[in-house]
Amino acid sequence: MFLIAVTSCPTGIAHTYMAAEALETAAREAGHEIVVETQGAGGAVRVSQADLDRADAVILAADVEVRDKHRFTGLPTVVSGVKRGISDPAGLIREAEAAARAGVRTSTATSTATSTVPGAAAAPATKVEAGGSVGSRVRQWLMTGVSYMIPFVAAGGIMIALGFMLARIAGGDQGAVEVTQIPVTDLIAGFDPTSGMEWAALLFQGGVAAFGFLVAVLAGFIAYAIADRPGLAPGFVAGALSGVVGAGFLGGLVGGFVAGFLALGISRLRVPKAVASLMPVVVTPLLATFATTVVMLLVIGRPLASVQTGLTDGLDSLSGGSIAVLGVVLGLMMAFDMGGPVNKTAYVFATGGLTASAIADSSAALTVMAVVMAAGMTPPLGLALATVVRKHLFTEAERENGKAAWLLGASFITEGAIPFAAADPLRVIPSIMVGSGVTGGLVAAFGSKLAAPHGGIWVTPLISGIPGYLVAVVVGTLVTAALVVVSKSLGRGRQAVRTADEELALVA
Repeated sequence: MFLIAVTSCPTGIAHTYMAAEALETAAREAGHEIVVETQGAGGAVRVSQADLDRADAVILAADVEVRDKHRFTGLPTVVSGVKRGISDPAGLIREAEAAARAGVRTSTATSTATSTVPGAAAAPATKVEAGGSVGSRVRQWLMTGVSYMIPFVAAGGIMIALGFMLARIAGGDQGAVEVTQIPVTDLIAGFDPTSGMEWAALLFQGGVAAFGFLVAVLAGFIAYAIADRPGLAPGFVAGALSGVVGAGFLGGLVGGFVAGFLALGISRLRVPKAVASLMPVVVTPLLATFATTVVMLLVIGRPLASVQTGLTDGLDSLSGGSIAVLGVVLGLMMAFDMGGPVNKTAYVFATGGLTASAIADSSAALTVMAVVMAAGMTPPLGLALATVVRKHLFTEAERENGKAAWLLGASFITEGAIPFAAADPLRVIPSIMVGSGVTGGLVAAFGSKLAAPHGGIWVTPLISGIPGYLVAVVVGTLVTAALVVVSKSLGRGRQAVRTADEELALVA
């Protein structure tokens, strides 16, 4: 058969490409041809019309709305989440075979976002299962906002960190302070391309500008996930007002949900046909934005600002053993589900603390970011090491995955551990959790700091306290590998004993 697949995940980084590779391998093993369109963060190379014309079936393994889904109309289609493309690609291939033979379209998920029609502008991607549980939908709403926020965090954080690095080189120890005091008007009026300090100021100002969108983008796309396009305006306003009242990241998160539900409720009101056409463009955004403004400024703004201040002060007060304990907990969370809800909770907690002021003051929030990134690197790295030192404990496919896991781990893509965990969860998951917990605790104890929310080993120059950070990653990798090897060896030994006992029983 000739199959087509589309893979996509909320962040468009790890799951998208891992699912594509797994489906390609499973299709080859089943004797089929397959072409996979990865709709990731770097865009998509569309499958050709010639491929569409000869396709027997389509697999849509996606956690966000598949762009231009109308192309697959009439083709037998299997729909699943992107994680199943990683954990059970052979099952998806079998379902595609069955759908092709039956000649019927199958579907297992729906979305609040409508499919793109020819000639229409593509809507921002989101996917919320209408039939999912309340908890599942809340997570999907939140992750939609987070996925659109991450590029702003990455660009802003790295630019600010680079600005401070260059300022210290050009202006000495006081350079990081001086660069924040160079007015934008001075840069515009008379930029000196030979001045390192002015280049540093340029980076700093660009990073601060990117950070200025963080909370608004988070709130806006949470609201969009809940109410579709009518939620965008009130959502962005909720995020902007959160900054006004000082509620920060927490205010944007809550404000996004408030704006989304207000827009959803207003859009569902029954109105005369003459007004219905104006509802999504004028009436709903207007009323929802006004109601959101009232709620944010007069009801929840001040309490949320107090909570945000308390969280920030509490984090900054941590030191010694207390911050090491926090590091251990965050490390355990990062490894528990390798990119799932618990992992993303820890990651969102870390990125939410990245603000321009936190970077300028080198606050404890930067240590939390360093903890989360280091702890997210060790599961794939530890498993990759285990496949090298004890090859016989792993299948051929796992050894191949181990080769890729080196790069995935080094790049802070925790999902590189998923194939191993899916094959042997009872031994792998506890092992990687212990390794990540050790790494998190060590990074916190060493006091390493990081302003970049992603990048892994490739953003090492931006880390404060590099030696301690690298030591923590190496130790966590070694602990993970050792525990995986020991647990698998013991498991194999028990299996051998059981086999021998069964043979003796048969002889008796």
